[in-house]
Amino acid sequence: MNPVVFEAIKALLAQNKIPTVALTKSMLSEPVPMPMIIAAVSQYKNNPDAFNQLVIEPKAHAQQKSTQLDRIEQKLDKLLALLETKN
Repeated sequence: MNPVVFEAIKALLAQNKIPTVALTKSMLSEPVPMPMIIAAVSQYKNNPDAFNQLVIEPKAHAQQKSTQLDRIEQKLDKLLALLETKN
C-alpha cells in the first residue's frame, strides 16, 4: 500500500471517520493514482480490524518507550541520590 494513502486513512481513523475513496483522496498530501486509493480503501473495508491494529500499535509502542524511559530516570535519580549522600 502506498505510504501516503496509508497515512491519509490513518488520519481519518484518528478522527473517528470511516475511510471512503472521496475522504481518503481529500486527505492526501500528494497526487496518487485513483486505482491505488480504491485498492487501499477496499483493503480497509475487507479487514478493518487488521488495519486498526496497524494504527494502534505505534501508540502502544510509544507508551512502552515512555515507561522504559521512566524506569531509567528513576534509576538515575537513585544513583544521583547515592552519590550525593557519599559526598
